[in-house]
Amino acid sequence: MATAEVENREWYVASYAPIGVPNSDHIKLRTVTLSLQADSIPHGNVAFQLLYVSIDPYVRTQLSGLDDGLSLPQIPLGQVMRAFGIGKVIRSKDTNFSEGEIVMSRICPVAEFGVLPSNLLQKINPAHGVALPDYLSCLGMPGITAWVGIEKIGNAKEGSNVYISAAAGGVGIIAGQLAKVKGCRVVGSVGSDHKVKLLKEECGYDEAFNYRIETDYDAALTKYFPDGIDVYFDNVGGKMLEAVLNHVNHGARIALCGMISEYNKVWTEREGVRNLLNMVGKEVMMKGFMIGSYYNHFEEFIKEMEVHLKEGKIKSKHKIYNGIESFLESLASLFSSSNVGKVILQVAS
Repeated sequence: MATAEVENREWYVASYAPIGVPNSDHIKLRTVTLSLQADSIPHGNVAFQLLYVSIDPYVRTQLSGLDDGLSLPQIPLGQVMRAFGIGKVIRSKDTNFSEGEIVMSRICPVAEFGVLPSNLLQKINPAHGVALPDYLSCLGMPGITAWVGIEKIGNAKEGSNVYISAAAGGVGIIAGQLAKVKGCRVVGSVGSDHKVKLLKEECGYDEAFNYRIETDYDAALTKYFPDGIDVYFDNVGGKMLEAVLNHVNHGARIALCGMISEYNKVWTEREGVRNLLNMVGKEVMMKGFMIGSYYNHFEEFIKEMEVHLKEGKIKSKHKIYNGIESFLESLASLFSSSNVGKVILQVAS
């Protein structure tokens, strides 16, 4: 790209949204001029064009203006939003990075172009035959999140009874397949009959149910787990977590990955869990985790996941939104139960 400067559209935080789904009052798109002249790019930095941006529920908790829940820092007002992303190098002030190379970062701007220090970038070699969006799903944060919950916290074994909530989401859809690879019996809950069919026919789940139809969660879990639950991968929290605690086996393990049913509420309005005493009698281990604490396992995870992908044991599912202008729509979709698999924004091809 020989252009000296580009008009760069980027999303920034205009105001916080303590409750509800953030909208165009809270997140806005603006155009800024970005210079690509060599003397405008600091030494050791790399300029890149964004190709894909990962759309993740945790971002919601950085837009509330409140310090609770995931305890992630709030994005300062007026600042550009950041996310996991993949880009193509267009200028480099680091000899280790060349124009045209594909790179990934956890803190890409949600924009058409970005400039970052090279130590915050990781090269991707697409020649391995893996599609680029897979680096934001199976081989990215959703993949290692699912792996940590099933492998490191859930300690799922052959024959374990495993339950996944939000089982067709970006993390859940991988977690269930990983449990099946280990020889577990896996049941997932989802928000539509279409997703129930998908989990059973394409992802190998033993059973799945639509929580919008089977609204008595206690009865549903009695039906699908006659022998109780050994591992629960929790993506939703609230009433579902409470119901699970009535069906756990002795020594059950619960991986608290997220609680999307509670993200759009202030903490005083969130669903309480009344039966924690069950954890004492059944000696249940329930552990919350933030994936940043497990990146020291990334190489181990990648080695294992690449084998599963090549052998066809894990299938990736993506919901792709097109164009930087679709970011707000794609973020809101996370809270509507309308997507299957990992939500990804394709900024450029």
